[in-house]
Amino acid sequence: MKYPWIEIAKKIQALAQSGLTYANNSYDIERYEALRDISIEMMALFSDMEMEQVRELFANETGYQTPKVDVRGVIFQENKILMVQENIDGCWSLPGGWADIGLSPAEVAVKEVLEEAGYAVKALRLLAVMDKKNHPHPPSPYHIYKIFIQCEITGGAPKAGMETSDVKFFGKNELPELSLDRNTQCQIYKMFEFLDDPHKPPLFD
Repeated sequence: MKYPWIEIAKKIQALAQSGLTYANNSYDIERYEALRDISIEMMALFSDMEMEQVRELFANETGYQTPKVDVRGVIFQENKILMVQENIDGCWSLPGGWADIGLSPAEVAVKEVLEEAGYAVKALRLLAVMDKKNHPHPPSPYHIYKIFIQCEITGGAPKAGMETSDVKFFGKNELPELSLDRNTQCQIYKMFEFLDDPHKPPLFD
C-alpha cells in the first residue's frame, strides 16, 4: 500500500461518519466527532492539505459512507483510443466523471463523452470495475470505484467541453501525459487489451 496512513485516515473517517449517523446520545456523538477530527488531522498531516480544506472535502458528507463512483467512456477508432485534455491540469484522460443520481453507469458514460468530447455514442459493454486504491493514482480523500464502459460513436464531432480543452485519438504507443488522478498508463493499456481481444471478460478488483 503506497499511502497507508491516508487509507487508515479514510477508514477512521468512515467509522466516525457511520457513528454520527446512528448515534442516539450526546456522549457517543461527541466521541464520534472527536474521532472524525482525528481523521481530518491525519489526512491534513499526510497529504499536506490545510485542515479546513480537508474538512470541506473529506468530512462534508452525512449518512453511511460508501465509495464514490467514477465512470469512464472507452472509444476506439482505427486502433486508437479517444482522450480529452483536462482543463484542471492540462493532462489527458478518458472522457468521464462522477456518476449522477438518476442515471445508470451506461447513461453516465454516454453523457460524459458528449459533454467532454462532442461525440454522440451508445454504450456497448462493461470493460472493468477498478478500486482506485489498488492502482498507482495520487492519494485521494475518497474511496473511489472506477467503471470503464466501451462505447461506439454514433454521431457528433470532436469538440471540447466546459472541463476540457482538446479531443484526440491516441495509439497505445503514443499516449500523452496522463491525468493520473483520472487514469493511469496501466489502465489505458488494459483497455487496449479489449481492442486486441473482443472476447476478453470484464476486469474487476
